[in-house]
Amino acid sequence: MKRRTPVPIDDQDSRLFREAIGDVRQLDRVEPSPAAPKPKPHPHMLEADEAAVPGELLQMAFDPATLEVGEELSYLRDGYSPKLLRQLKRGQFSVQDEIDLHQMNAAAAQATIVTFLAEAKHGGLRCVRIVHGKGLRSKAAGPVLKNLTDRMLRRRDDVIAFASARPAQGGTGAVVVLLKG
Repeated sequence: MKRRTPVPIDDQDSRLFREAIGDVRQLDRVEPSPAAPKPKPHPHMLEADEAAVPGELLQMAFDPATLEVGEELSYLRDGYSPKLLRQLKRGQFSVQDEIDLHQMNAAAAQATIVTFLAEAKHGGLRCVRIVHGKGLRSKAAGPVLKNLTDRMLRRRDDVIAFASARPAQGGTGAVVVLLKG
């Protein structure tokens, strides 16, 4: 829509306006009333959480026998800050891609890991997850794919650090890998 240019105000228009409104007087400035004091904070959620604890403890939403201890993988390349590994273990890096090695033999898993990491590096990815499983069906030699993944990642120059994933991301059945950028 096209706007009209305003018509300039001449002396006659100004005089007519002043006659129409009459005398004016300036109003005294009024200070705004002070704001009402804010109420003191009350920790409603804390009280609700604390009240819920006894009932949650009785329900036992997890099986204590499934807690994993001592199976975690962890590695940090020399020359990097230990803070980096702590951040990785806490899940502070966003996983950008993942592969799952379940149902693969060692040779297929090895080739898959090499290809996956090459594609990740080519794609500019910094953080990936490799799901290797826990080796629960492995024989006496222990978890084959987990140990293979551990050995391979330690030998690669493009791997800065890796650590077992957080429980929600696969726990000790997966590893989160931080790659050089």
